[in-house]
Amino acid sequence: MLHLIPVPLHRLALRIGYKLRQQFWKLAKPDVAGVAVLLRDGEGRLLLVRHSYGPRAWAIPGGGMGAGEDPAEAARREIREELSCELAGLEALHAFEEDLSGAPHTAHVFTARPIGELQVDGRELLEARWFAAEELTTITCTRVTYRRLKTLGFYSSES
Repeated sequence: MLHLIPVPLHRLALRIGYKLRQQFWKLAKPDVAGVAVLLRDGEGRLLLVRHSYGPRAWAIPGGGMGAGEDPAEAARREIREELSCELAGLEALHAFEEDLSGAPHTAHVFTARPIGELQVDGRELLEARWFAAEELTTITCTRVTYRRLKTLGFYSSES
């Protein structure tokens, strides 16, 4: 149904919703959970995305979990919604306990390989790109993405 909304209006709604959610989380401090998927290709490159809302930096694809939703199923759903593909070899890597906009957040991070061609919708995601490990030090990632990738060993201690 959302595909019926013109793209510019949909992007505006996403930006407004993102800012409202941040303010709500700062005030209410709800316990929230989400997923992130480190998609790797046959060459070992990592897929990062840029959203149409929030920081204009590269991020790990993923999103929020519904109440009672299984983290692995949430990971599959988010990648299907954001990149129109399925996952092979989905494996849990780490659960981060972090603070997002003042609210306690549990991030379930997985690794997987995409099945099929990736398609960016141009609404929630503006761009998706594969990066070799050595390229990660040359790009701007969101703070959360950088922290997660560093913890998972994607950056040396000198980076």
